[in-house]
Amino acid sequence: MAKPHHSPISPGFSWYEATVGERPEYPVLAGDLSVDVAIVGGGFTGLSAAAHLAERGVRTALIEAHRFGDGASGRNGGQIGTGQRAWAEELENELGLARARALFDLAEEAKAHLHDFTTRHGIEIDYRPGQLSVVHKKRYLDDYRRHVDIMRERFGYPHLTFMERSETEERLGASLYFGGIRDAGTGHVHPLKLVIGTARAAQKAGAQLYENSPAKGIVSEGGEVRIATAHGTIRAQKCLVAVNAYGNGLEPVSAAHVMPIGSFIGATVPLGADSPVLPGGESVDDSRFVVRYFRRSADGRLLFGGREIYAPGEDKAIQTHIRRQIAEIYPALKDVEITHAWGGYVGITMPRKPFVREVMPNVISVGGYSGHGVMLSNFVGRLYAETISGNRDRLKLFEDLKIPPFPGGRLMRPILMFLALNWYALRDRI
Repeated sequence: MAKPHHSPISPGFSWYEATVGERPEYPVLAGDLSVDVAIVGGGFTGLSAAAHLAERGVRTALIEAHRFGDGASGRNGGQIGTGQRAWAEELENELGLARARALFDLAEEAKAHLHDFTTRHGIEIDYRPGQLSVVHKKRYLDDYRRHVDIMRERFGYPHLTFMERSETEERLGASLYFGGIRDAGTGHVHPLKLVIGTARAAQKAGAQLYENSPAKGIVSEGGEVRIATAHGTIRAQKCLVAVNAYGNGLEPVSAAHVMPIGSFIGATVPLGADSPVLPGGESVDDSRFVVRYFRRSADGRLLFGGREIYAPGEDKAIQTHIRRQIAEIYPALKDVEITHAWGGYVGITMPRKPFVREVMPNVISVGGYSGHGVMLSNFVGRLYAETISGNRDRLKLFEDLKIPPFPGGRLMRPILMFLALNWYALRDRI
């Protein structure tokens, strides 16, 4: 039996990597290609775009620097979520009801698309329904109550219910939180299975897929885009750059707007059918700025994420930090065995909205889903395919969002972000 693949660009060996069995391997690009659309990046966005373009008969080639899913797409918390990263009423205050409603409706369509796509292609992603958003400070409760009413009355979303403290304790199997919201209209998945299945669908539709083929540079001139690799060049009419947090300066714009942050997850041993932890099987996120997120896997493990860093480098003590946070919520698990601990880098933007921009002629870059990418990134891939087919209106809902650059320039930006975001982490505790 082949040894499970271990991502070379992200710390730790994930439970996801350990549970997908043998994965298809895709060749290294060797030689020159001429296609209609070239895609750089083999995560959710790029693979989804490749699948939808190929299904439309568009000649498509995709290159990935490592293996598909080695970045955030194959290593994230697996929570689908609802709406955009910001609450709908926050977007309404900023953009007005019409634009906020359009963005919310687009996200709901993204949710439906994920189910339709996986069903149509027979992709098993271990979907489990339900999400709990819980409150770690009592003063936030009124905002959560109002949110339930706003979503039903102004955004037509009936699936939220407010939980008092007693219900929250029962559904969590823990007493740390003061209340929260239950969302019956969403759920959580095994993200690496989704990556692998989407790649298979793209290849079956006719897309040319290449792994271990990093782009060395992108040039757009004379109506043609050229992407150089170590062993060949792709020439295309259009190009999608979908590298998100793992950008390497291929184009001159995105790095100033999309910042990588590290996030870490631990997987415990299976807790058993009689465990009081999350008896309903929902996923959980809490109200901290440095959010904690956790869920039960299909085999009963607790998958717990919440250790974030904002400085370069890898965390060498993932298990220690994750176990401490688990014990704060579930004291009985203070000595639980953690079988897998891993991390990766998530792309965020200043306003926590997706970044979609034409960064060169005929070159669109996307990323910065800010922790809301399982649903949105897959759908943005489809919206990009719509754009190539002549309908850019829906993608422009994201393109038109104002995403300012992070302050500080390349050298100072990580330091300033480290200070600012650790200040928010301190506020979470007081």
